[in-house]
Amino acid sequence: MIVCPQFRGRASATDAEARVEEAKGLALAIGLVVADAMLLPIRDARPATLFGEGQIQNIATACELHEADLVIVDGALTAVQQRNLEEKFKRKVIDRTGLILEIFGERAATAEGRMQVELAHLDYQAGRLVRSWTHLERQRGGFGFLGGPGETQIEADRRMIRDRMAKIRKDLDQVRRTRGLHRDRREKAPWPVLALVGYTNAGKSTLFNRLTGADVMAENLLFATLDPTMRAIRLPAVDKAILSDTVGFISDLPTQLVAAFRATLEEVTAADVVIHVRDIANPDTAAQKTQVLAVLEDLGLLEEGTQAPTVPMIEVWNKWDLLEPERAAQLWHAAREAAHEDEVVVPLSALTGEGCEELLATAGRLLTGDAREHVFTISAADGQRIAWLHAHGEVLADEDVEGEEPQRRIAVRLTSREFGRFCGI
Repeated sequence: MIVCPQFRGRASATDAEARVEEAKGLALAIGLVVADAMLLPIRDARPATLFGEGQIQNIATACELHEADLVIVDGALTAVQQRNLEEKFKRKVIDRTGLILEIFGERAATAEGRMQVELAHLDYQAGRLVRSWTHLERQRGGFGFLGGPGETQIEADRRMIRDRMAKIRKDLDQVRRTRGLHRDRREKAPWPVLALVGYTNAGKSTLFNRLTGADVMAENLLFATLDPTMRAIRLPAVDKAILSDTVGFISDLPTQLVAAFRATLEEVTAADVVIHVRDIANPDTAAQKTQVLAVLEDLGLLEEGTQAPTVPMIEVWNKWDLLEPERAAQLWHAAREAAHEDEVVVPLSALTGEGCEELLATAGRLLTGDAREHVFTISAADGQRIAWLHAHGEVLADEDVEGEEPQRRIAVRLTSREFGRFCGI
């Protein structure tokens, strides 16, 4: 049973029906069978139960009617509210944060992902020990790290959680340092990085698989991808680039997860080009775009206020194959108008591959847009620098130069970034 509270006077980026459908998607993502979903208006939130007595009775009746074993409240519940609702419904109750944490815990595949999820889960549970234990009034004696005389069980449990969280944070700091070293190596390599971002279930992983030939999990589920994945791809005028698939964004993401997944999102901040993938067939696509742009602004990828991108950005209108012909014609006209306003929009279908070649060509143009022709005279024995120019630039001419020592004169087009890297070799 899913219950979506709608608070009076509180504006939402997503409309009521879209919010209900998203809540259903979250439940389905973890394998739950949705018996029913209802939208309940909230005039004044009750501190003890959130809902009024009449609404609680309606929910309880619906649970009996549909034989629901679990009640999901698509909002934030305090520990007291959660406990009281469980007593009234005689069923397990979880809120939106708890549900998302369960999904993340099931999907995390790497050691880093599991640590991030555990940290978020411990942070969430730390304030809910009041409803998680039945022996809270017991006291225990002891000394040293076992706890002093008079220490209650809840204090000992909270201390254990704090210690575990401190250890995980220390381990994650090491992960961030390692990730930073990897980024430094890519800077020296140097290969440009393209990062896929977007709302969850927008089709990022399907596009990633289409462009790279990889087999990353790509299903019609919210949060199908949690751990960042990278693969090398070829672009027009770019010998090699790295494409990064990232976790999807969502409205009202739990604050615990925003902090815990900062290391994952750091990959986006190091990108040379950001590819914002939108599910253009979704009726709520405009609100989803607003949510994604808000996250990108927090990451410093958009200028505060103007929302002008600080790095080249491509907006991909995915799932084009799901559009009706009339709607597709309208959006095609809108995409052309966006191009006149210096916005880069590429309509495509990651499922069929239509438009993917245009995306690669567009990314290549953005990466080489400031390329200039340079002429270098290099010793013929300096194979490393000669090979670097052929690998990372568009070589226009390469000829031998007569002299006391064999030399090569190479005319090559390089971006300002590549020119700086070449000078540092």
